[in-house]
Amino acid sequence: MTIHSKLKTAFAAALMLGAAAGVAKADALADIKSAGQINVGIFSDFPPFSSASADMSIKGYDVDVAQQIADNLGVKLNLVSVTGQNRIPYLNDKRVDILMSVGFSKERAEVIDFAAAYAPYYIAVIGPAELKVAGKEDLAEKTIAVNRGTLEDTSLTEAAPANADIQRFDNYNAVIQAFISGQTQLMVVGNDVGAQVLSRQEALKPEQKFQLLTSPSHIGLNKNEEGLKAAVNDVVAKMLADGKLNASSEAWLKTPLNPENLKD
Repeated sequence: MTIHSKLKTAFAAALMLGAAAGVAKADALADIKSAGQINVGIFSDFPPFSSASADMSIKGYDVDVAQQIADNLGVKLNLVSVTGQNRIPYLNDKRVDILMSVGFSKERAEVIDFAAAYAPYYIAVIGPAELKVAGKEDLAEKTIAVNRGTLEDTSLTEAAPANADIQRFDNYNAVIQAFISGQTQLMVVGNDVGAQVLSRQEALKPEQKFQLLTSPSHIGLNKNEEGLKAAVNDVVAKMLADGKLNASSEAWLKTPLNPENLKD
């Protein structure tokens, strides 16, 4: 074989490898549309974002958004139950196309990408409507329930005046019971826990007084999936503009959506 022939053969092989690489290159958006289905990883027991309803179907804030994404893409929604331990491997292994309720962190950003923030997650001070509390200075001389050793505990300890009476409990049920029984005047919880109390304690008329920390939830997806990322971001933007995100917030989180809570 002449040098010219060898070069031609090598060039042809390179072209074939390049073509194969192009075929192998991921395009999740095209794959989703081809399959007619988007696989969405959610926590199956994470009320009010996602949990089983009376008819055993999964409903919640996350499901509203996931359904809107599926509808916008013109495909079927397939909810896949994940855990905190397996959800990123599920995404990387393409067992799911996107993940709901993913908090941003530098460590996670090394292995996955993040679409727009779509759900508020924050730590709030909750108390009865009749009790006037507008800021951390009003926590002085108040009794406050919090889950021991959590981010809520750390945030409250940093914010509260020295004469605040912080009562620490070992789980959220104990925190809630201390608050609704009147053992404490206030409680500090995440808005997921707080939403359950706001929806069930009509006699007490609890309300969110103010926020101690904001850390919104994003939709996670694999890296280098710019088409899918743009499509997801477009859905979130539309839901913000047409009020659908606010409607979901009022239905599930029992409070209007504050767009400021979607900022990292």
